[in-house]
Amino acid sequence: MQRILYPHKGGLDVFRFEEVDDLQPGPGEVRIAVEASGINFADLMARMGNYPDAPPFPFVVGYEVAGTIDAVGEGVDPARIGQAVLGMCRFGGYASQVVLPALQAVPRPEGMDAVTGAAVPVVYLTAWMMTEVFGRVREGDRVLVHSAGGGVGLAALDLLRWRGAVAIGTASASKHEFLRERGYDELVDYRSKDFAQELEGRGLDLILDPLGGETWAKGLGLLRAGGRLVCFGFAAGSPGKTGSALAQLKTAWQVPWLKINPIWLMNHNVGVMSVNMGHMWDEGERVVGWLGEVVALWEKGVVRPKVHAAVPWREVAEGHRMLHDRENLGKVILTWGE
Repeated sequence: MQRILYPHKGGLDVFRFEEVDDLQPGPGEVRIAVEASGINFADLMARMGNYPDAPPFPFVVGYEVAGTIDAVGEGVDPARIGQAVLGMCRFGGYASQVVLPALQAVPRPEGMDAVTGAAVPVVYLTAWMMTEVFGRVREGDRVLVHSAGGGVGLAALDLLRWRGAVAIGTASASKHEFLRERGYDELVDYRSKDFAQELEGRGLDLILDPLGGETWAKGLGLLRAGGRLVCFGFAAGSPGKTGSALAQLKTAWQVPWLKINPIWLMNHNVGVMSVNMGHMWDEGERVVGWLGEVVALWEKGVVRPKVHAAVPWREVAEGHRMLHDRENLGKVILTWGE
């Protein structure tokens, strides 16, 4: 099998390509011949040494894959061999094989190719937890989505449209035409305007924020009574392509520490919640249930994964560059095979 290794932290030249022995599934597990792997911002942070959950170097990153089951362990129905699946893995996804608990290998419906399948798990499960579990979004809710053109931003939009919410996004001006066509009701160019000034007095019901620091502080001031801020990243602390300790400290300093306490929140009738799908491994059955609901919505045409680019696995540096430069509209996917 082939895999992409992070030997140590670094920039876009740090990747090492290796060929190692094939994996063998244990009891209750399946092996997937990977056809496509999703790239996520957490992968970039881990490469830069800014991701606390990452294992010690050297390691293989990657949270989501799609492919075909080609081996099963003891206790798994052999009839699953040859089944097209998608799923999440706890690292190891940048490889031509992964081994997962059989439960976590979710069947891909007919018509969903591997590239599309690999674009689903992380972003749609994150969006589901934010809008359905925490946000309880309903018709007419006013929802602000930061990084509206990213994978999670577009996944959230699908679920907001499904619920009949008013979707407001922040994105660079070059992405606005696409995002309007996709379904956003209003857009703010974060590079030229202060979103807090643009939306002041509007009374938002929900804010989805992967940036952190200053944007969290501003977001709290935009919520109406009953509003919720959901944090799902700390991207502002990881600018550039190699990371910056100074940027992390600056962003941490901007976090509204004095406001995110029970007394302040109670007096303002708002809530702050956070999502990290990488900490949901002990909730396997629950997460797989959510993923099943997302797949069912794909079959109904509600869920519309947007793939910005599918790049061969040996061009992983180019895939990372697209996310660093915020060039992508939707997901960037690695494809496997020579």
